[in-house]
Amino acid sequence: MTNHPSPFDSNGRRYGPSTQAVHAGEDRVKFGFSMTDPIFCAATYTFANTQALIDYVQQKQPREEYGRYGNPSEKVVERKLAALEGGTAALLYSTGMAAVAGFLLAKLQAGDEIVLFDECYHRTRELCTKHLAKFGVITHQVPACDYERMEAAINPRTRLLISESPTNPHLSVVDLERFAALGKKYGVETLIDATLATPYNVRPLEYGVDYVLHSCTKYLGGHNDLLAGAIVSTEEKLEPVRKLRGVLGIINAPHNMYLLLRGLKTFELRMQRHNENGQAVAEFLSRHPRIEKVYYPGLPSHPHYEVARRTMRGFGGLVTFQVKDADWRATAAVVDALRIPRIGPSLGGVESLVEQPIFMSYHDFTPEQRQAVGIYDNMIRLSCGIENPEDLTADLAQALDHSAAGQ
Repeated sequence: MTNHPSPFDSNGRRYGPSTQAVHAGEDRVKFGFSMTDPIFCAATYTFANTQALIDYVQQKQPREEYGRYGNPSEKVVERKLAALEGGTAALLYSTGMAAVAGFLLAKLQAGDEIVLFDECYHRTRELCTKHLAKFGVITHQVPACDYERMEAAINPRTRLLISESPTNPHLSVVDLERFAALGKKYGVETLIDATLATPYNVRPLEYGVDYVLHSCTKYLGGHNDLLAGAIVSTEEKLEPVRKLRGVLGIINAPHNMYLLLRGLKTFELRMQRHNENGQAVAEFLSRHPRIEKVYYPGLPSHPHYEVARRTMRGFGGLVTFQVKDADWRATAAVVDALRIPRIGPSLGGVESLVEQPIFMSYHDFTPEQRQAVGIYDNMIRLSCGIENPEDLTADLAQALDHSAAGQ
C-alpha cells in the first residue's frame, strides 16, 4: 500500500518547490523503515502463487512484474517529477534523447507531419529530419518564435508542434500561451523541451502545453553524474507512450534512479544559485568592452525579455556570448584562460562548464551550415554552476584580460 503525500497541504495550498522536491512521490513509511528509498536491483519480480499473478493481471495491482516494465524507484521518481511540473504522470527514460525518440515513435506514423522551431536541440532536429523521415514522417522547421510561420506550416496531417524553451544555445524564449493556443486551434498536440528552464523557472503545462520534456541529466540530476530523460503530462496521454517504452526497453538503471532522487532533494536550492549566477555573469559580460553580444533572457537587451519576465521565475545558468573581433583561435584563448569552468559538454551541474559550440556540438556541420543556424566562430557557451557569482565574474574578467594581452 502506498502512503506518499499529496502535493497540497490540508488547506488545499500547493507545497513549494523544495518541499515537493524532497517529499513528493515518496512513501511516508518506506521499505525497511529507511529514510531514503532503497535501490531495487531486480530484473524479475516474483509472485507468491498463481492466484497472486492472476490478481495482478486482472486487477492491475500497483506492483512490478519485470524490470523492463517498471521498477519501484522509477515510480517514485516519476511521481516526484510529475508533482514538480504540475502534471499527473511522468515517464522516465535512459536519456533525454531516449525520451524524445520514445515519445515521437509512440505518437507518429508514416504520413504524419510535425512542425518545430529551428532552434530546437540539434539532435532532436536530426532525429526528426534524418531518421523519422526514413519512416515517412515529414518535418517542417520554421524560425524560432515565428508563430505566423508555424501556423502557416500546420495542415490536416500535422500531429505535433515542438519547441525548446529557452533554446540552446541561443536562449530564445517561447510565448507558451501563443504556442499552446496554436495547438488547440488546430487540434494538434504540443511538446516543450523545458530542460533549460526546469519546473522551477517555468511550468509549460500551466499554459496549456500537452507534454513537457526534460533531459534530467542536466539541472534535475544536477551533479553531472547520471543520464536520464522524462516526459510529463497526464496518465491518459502518456499511456500509449508508456506501453511502447516497455516494448523498446529504453528504461533507466536502478543506481541512476537513486542518484536522480538524491539530486532532486536540493533542486530548488541549486536552481536559485544557477539563476543568480547566470544573471550576474550575463550582466557582467554585457558591460565588458571585449564582448560583442550576450544571449540571456534575463537581460533587457534580449529580444524575448518581456516574454521571459512574464512567464519565468528565473532565467537559468546558461549564458552564451560572442567575443568581439575574435576568430576561433582568439575565442579559444578566452576559454583556455578560464580557471573555474571545465571544458566539456552538457550543462546544469554544480560545476561550471564551458565550450565553443563550433567544436563541441556543431563539429560535424560545415562552416556554411553553422552560419545558417547562428553558430559563430567567436561564440562561447558557459553553463554556470553553483560556485560563488563573484568568483565566476572575476574569472571571466581575468580570462578576457589575459587572452587580450596575448593577441
